[in-house]
Amino acid sequence: MITQRPKGTQDWYGAQMHKRTIIEAAARKICKAYNIKEIITPAFEHTILFQRGVGETTDVVQKEMYTFEDKGHRSITLKPEGTAGAVRAYLENGLFAESQPTKLFYITQAFRYENPQSGRLRQHHQFGIEFFGSASPLAEVELITLLTEFMKDIGLKGANLHINSIGCKNCRKTYNEALLTFLRQHEEHLCSTCKERMQKNPLRVLDCKVPSCNEIVKDAPRTIEYLDDECKSHFDELQSLLNELGISYQVDTGIVRGLDYYTKTVFEFVNADGFTLCGGGRYDGLIHEIDEKQDIPAVGFGFGIERIINELEAEGVELEQEPSIQLYVGILGKEAKASAYKIVHQLRNAGVIVETDYLDRSVKAQMKYANKIGAKNTVIIGADELSNNTARVKNMETGEQTEVALDKLVEYFL
Repeated sequence: MITQRPKGTQDWYGAQMHKRTIIEAAARKICKAYNIKEIITPAFEHTILFQRGVGETTDVVQKEMYTFEDKGHRSITLKPEGTAGAVRAYLENGLFAESQPTKLFYITQAFRYENPQSGRLRQHHQFGIEFFGSASPLAEVELITLLTEFMKDIGLKGANLHINSIGCKNCRKTYNEALLTFLRQHEEHLCSTCKERMQKNPLRVLDCKVPSCNEIVKDAPRTIEYLDDECKSHFDELQSLLNELGISYQVDTGIVRGLDYYTKTVFEFVNADGFTLCGGGRYDGLIHEIDEKQDIPAVGFGFGIERIINELEAEGVELEQEPSIQLYVGILGKEAKASAYKIVHQLRNAGVIVETDYLDRSVKAQMKYANKIGAKNTVIIGADELSNNTARVKNMETGEQTEVALDKLVEYFL
């Protein structure tokens, strides 16, 4: 198995790597416009961070985490998502003491032990944003607006915004009682996991993927029916802001999100088949859950890069092609190698994409290679060309040849 990658992982190279590079560049570009700063957190954290932050009753914590004991007998977990680590960094580094709000984005690896599926591998990658310090629905609207523009920038057209409110602790208590009453009437038909969830966090039953449970909860009470005045006002204002901005959305009372830290607003962008591409929402209680001395509102989202690529391919979106090789410099004779490579170096320093020979091929083999790699132009440099300070640049598409002074090659390609 030494030459076989582990199940649920992927090697990134060639066309797929190019697509990922474009997506990450688009993410960084739009975050710059929104004044959102990048953060990089460790690939692993203390396990308790995810138990407290993500939630003991979630599938992520119960079934999917890569957890191990290190040599210091500490329980360590590879991060399954980006939010908890960003919150820990926000607290540990005292970012809450700076002028608020704090807006951070990350492009990170995430690890979950689950059956690999389309767009979700055991090692996958997320583009996410965490917005700390604002209780206003305008914070959610900013992230939704950013996501809308981001998807437009990369060419995604089939993503639709779904929103819901799952309330806060105050109204959640009343809702959980109503939901628990409903679930008890159907308990014998629920899966074993949901029977356990009923006692710890009834809301999680709504997120079950087992078809029989899905059928049961279709008739369950909805969080939106139990919102207190504050949560209802927050949700109404959110919708008003989205309407004002002309951002279309659908209120989807089935969205609860799979992580315990969400409160009030939850949202997803889903494709035409109902497949979730991106999920996020508000998590006003998470920071307090991790550090009881702090009580800071926050909102965020996570967007799987593999899912973005899959959806782009499904929609037939053609991303910008990788830049072509502008010039292949063929080398004729060992005595010309150093001087020819010096010219290659000068061209690259000027920003020209150049390739050359590293295998001591014949000139014929070099030209064959230049054609294979799609070089737009070729030039052969040998002793005569160096002596005369001139060489012929050949356009590989038209066959036209142009005599150019070697010390003017950089100017010729700029």
